[in-house]
Amino acid sequence: MSILDKKALTFLEDYLNNAAPTGYESGGQKIWMDYLKPYVDEFITDVYGTAVGVINPEAEYKVVIEGHSDEISWYVNYITDNGLIYVIRNGGSDHQIAPSKWVNIHTKKGIVEGVFGWPAIHTRKNGKEEVPKIENIFIDIGAKDKKEVEEMGVHVGCVITYPDTFKVLNKDKFLCRAIDNRAGGFMIAQVARLLKENNVKLPFGLYITNSVQEEVGLRGAEMITQTIKPNVAIVTDVCHDTSTPMINQKIEGQTEIGKGPVISYAPAIQNLLRERIINTAEDKKIPFQRHASSRVTGTDTDAFAYSNGGVASALISLPLRYMHTTVEMVHRDDVENVIKLIYETVQSIKEGETFSYFG
Repeated sequence: MSILDKKALTFLEDYLNNAAPTGYESGGQKIWMDYLKPYVDEFITDVYGTAVGVINPEAEYKVVIEGHSDEISWYVNYITDNGLIYVIRNGGSDHQIAPSKWVNIHTKKGIVEGVFGWPAIHTRKNGKEEVPKIENIFIDIGAKDKKEVEEMGVHVGCVITYPDTFKVLNKDKFLCRAIDNRAGGFMIAQVARLLKENNVKLPFGLYITNSVQEEVGLRGAEMITQTIKPNVAIVTDVCHDTSTPMINQKIEGQTEIGKGPVISYAPAIQNLLRERIINTAEDKKIPFQRHASSRVTGTDTDAFAYSNGGVASALISLPLRYMHTTVEMVHRDDVENVIKLIYETVQSIKEGETFSYFG
């Protein structure tokens, strides 16, 4: 059985191409839930849009597998008298990649297209060129003045996304904006699918969790963990491929696309759960890499770990190139191997396991 069959890849493309910026994830969540529906017993949702597919909802012991559903974006912040638009971040949007990019401004009247403009090279002074900064990048929607901008439905607070869509590069590299981290939602959905198709019966409740608002501080995970109150959480997110230029591996570590899932070491990572994941990878001959994080992982793992008096939590990451750009790149083999590693690890967990150091 192929993990990434035609139906799965169609779902991945549709899911990535749909805009779901932080705070506006509901459209993407509906696509995700529609795909997941045949593989779970019920859904939980909350008022901010986190969605959870549940297998064995009556079970007292609860295991979470989690990704986050939101993507970085911009907000309209200021409209000039001559109809140009200045922005602020919604999440960690990169100002340096903005110039010359197309954008979609989401309004009640529908999508308004625009571009991040930039002065022509002829008009810039050698040696004194301005670099893109949050205060000097701007969007042009072809309006003659502020009144026309507002008539088009654009106002302060409108959210702005990039329209870049899914592509496959050289047969096995997946490219798109928002792979961080809708790839996570995709991968945990495939775990649910494999459990169902292989008729695996779990002795506990499995909560396939697609959290919102990770990009602004793990907020969706903070909320939903209080609702679920899990015993174990296995989180999947992306991490950096550090093999490309201008990255210092002595600082960032050594991880690379195509070489397997990345297993994290950090204070929030419960050591016994992490060792279970490593043992599973070794037993099932799933390639993996290691990464250490100082103080925090910067992922939803931290939110789950420190909730509800402490939840045994671990992080399995998908190595990715060019994070927070519109050409985020991952390797097909890594996607498959993250799915396999979560799928096999989940089956190794026994009902009532405490992952206690003290017996």
